[in-house]
Amino acid sequence: MNPPQTSETGLVDTPPSATSPSNSAREAAGTSALVPTFEKRSGRLAGLDGLRAIAVIAVVIYHFFPSALPGGFIGVDVFFVISGFLITGLLVSERTRTGRVSLRNFWQRRARRLVPPLVPLILLSCTAAWLIGGDVLVGLGAQLLGAVTFGYNWISIAGDASYFAADQPELFRNLWSLAVEEQFYVIWPLLLLAILLIRSARLRLAVVALLAVASMLWMGVLYQPGADPTRVYYGSDTHSFGLFTGAALALLLRRPAGLRNELPRLRPWLGGAALVGIGIAAAVLPEGGTETYRGGLAAVSVLTAVAIWAGVRGGGFGRALDVAPLRYIGERSYGIYLWHWPVLVLLQVGLPGPSTPLRVALIAVLATVLTLAAAGASYRWLEQPVRRDGIRGVVGRLRTLWGLHAKGRVLVAVLAVTVLLVSGGTAAALATAPATATAEVEIERGQQALDEAAKAAAEAAQQAASTPAPLPGGDLITAVGDSVMLASAAELQTTFPGISIDAAVSRGMYSAAGILEELARAGTLRPIVVVGLGTNGPIKADELIEIERVIGPDRKLILVNAYADRDWTEGVNASLADFSARNRLVELANWHDAIAPHTDLLAGDGVHPGPTGSQIYADAVTTALQRLAELPPQRLPGENRLQPAAV
Repeated sequence: MNPPQTSETGLVDTPPSATSPSNSAREAAGTSALVPTFEKRSGRLAGLDGLRAIAVIAVVIYHFFPSALPGGFIGVDVFFVISGFLITGLLVSERTRTGRVSLRNFWQRRARRLVPPLVPLILLSCTAAWLIGGDVLVGLGAQLLGAVTFGYNWISIAGDASYFAADQPELFRNLWSLAVEEQFYVIWPLLLLAILLIRSARLRLAVVALLAVASMLWMGVLYQPGADPTRVYYGSDTHSFGLFTGAALALLLRRPAGLRNELPRLRPWLGGAALVGIGIAAAVLPEGGTETYRGGLAAVSVLTAVAIWAGVRGGGFGRALDVAPLRYIGERSYGIYLWHWPVLVLLQVGLPGPSTPLRVALIAVLATVLTLAAAGASYRWLEQPVRRDGIRGVVGRLRTLWGLHAKGRVLVAVLAVTVLLVSGGTAAALATAPATATAEVEIERGQQALDEAAKAAAEAAQQAASTPAPLPGGDLITAVGDSVMLASAAELQTTFPGISIDAAVSRGMYSAAGILEELARAGTLRPIVVVGLGTNGPIKADELIEIERVIGPDRKLILVNAYADRDWTEGVNASLADFSARNRLVELANWHDAIAPHTDLLAGDGVHPGPTGSQIYADAVTTALQRLAELPPQRLPGENRLQPAAV
């Protein structure tokens, strides 16, 4: 039987012909065989298609409706474990059968499997981006370099790109995981061959498990609470533990025949419990939370290994996972993963408008239909033929089709013209890509204003007398925010001279408490705190309560709501409005309603304000301050902030 091959998402490649029972029996008979449960018709490992389907569905929901499944990004970790499991099993099985591993053939199979589906994705997406124009083209050259070199993750890290930024229309952001896996495919066969020289099977397993633990611990060490976690999420060094966990599982299951049927009665229950655990993680793990990077993702990897074990060891669990709908999605999971993100980005920038639930749902439906269509076409007319016949075989079939009849020549000609057009569109996209996004221009203007203010303050401090002059009213305000506040920094400084602003790109509400606590510890947290962190993701009530705890009972708090074409915006604004309404010393700065009639004052991303829009931002804060100033005095000193004063 030809050994299965794995894709970027752990997709198993097998010949379309039926698996010979005698071949299957011979493979299962070897004491070093991987001992999977193969389905008779396809030669596929039981349960893995279903797991792949669950993983890709979680990732798609996370990207399409982030507030519905805030931890759906853990689907990538499920893919990692599947890939590590399959790749290791294939390499060890080849070495057992032949006494060697052909690295050249291995890497050729990887390239043949991964590269062909990428070509139409890149050409069509770049051409569509060129037709739309604007900010979606920014950084396209670096993205393509990352895609073709399988170094997308490290190029993004070097360029300070953020996986979790909602205000950057990065067309090929999802290719970071493809890069991590491909780097693993290059290094792991060499490392595994060295590990297999160890005579003790237990020691070999311990070495691989140690590699997984080392990657887990390194992620926890490098993670900084409150900071953007992209470095530890993208890093091949910090996010390879899932791949090593799968590799360890493959070695663990290589047992003599008499030791293969572990826990037959408990196995389906353990597999089901593992799936429940993965589902809970997808529902609750926060994208920027400490629990995610210091144990959460590692736990998902272990749970995935349990689910794989329960599926491939036989019984009803694997068959239940491979129910027809999940099987269909799992077979096409690589294409679905590749296409869903560029399609979503292109629809969002190509169909601008307010972030209403109807529009969000419409874009999600369109993106789903287009993704499934593109992935289905890729699977049927590109992936399967290349898998079956190879690149040369596909080219040969096209030549044969050209010589058969007129319809064949028309079809080949149309295909050739299409390739030329989208290649030209891709070249045009690269040639016309702007160096800087309009949003970045406004953000840079705000940063420049902050730098100039800091310089002026330093000069004033040097020239000041021993008794400094009283500062203007802005010296009472500490503002912490995201890139929208940063873009508005100049106007905030003009409106509130002396204001202290700590704003940065890609921040979320989860980072606020840590930043404010540092300021409070340093003694620089002022009596009025302005927080504008609703743009980049959903928020939780606990995050707002933690802000309240950090600033203490005597400071006033202004929460700036969000204006962005994002799924979570409505929920964020509702939470901020409710929290401010229930807390006496908290007021809402309604940036959303203030800018909604003036979206022409925003940058091309529809999120960041220009100078006039930034003044509207500052005016929204002013209005909130005025409402706080009109509060009647509390009846009792130290009154609970969460209880409104009696009128």
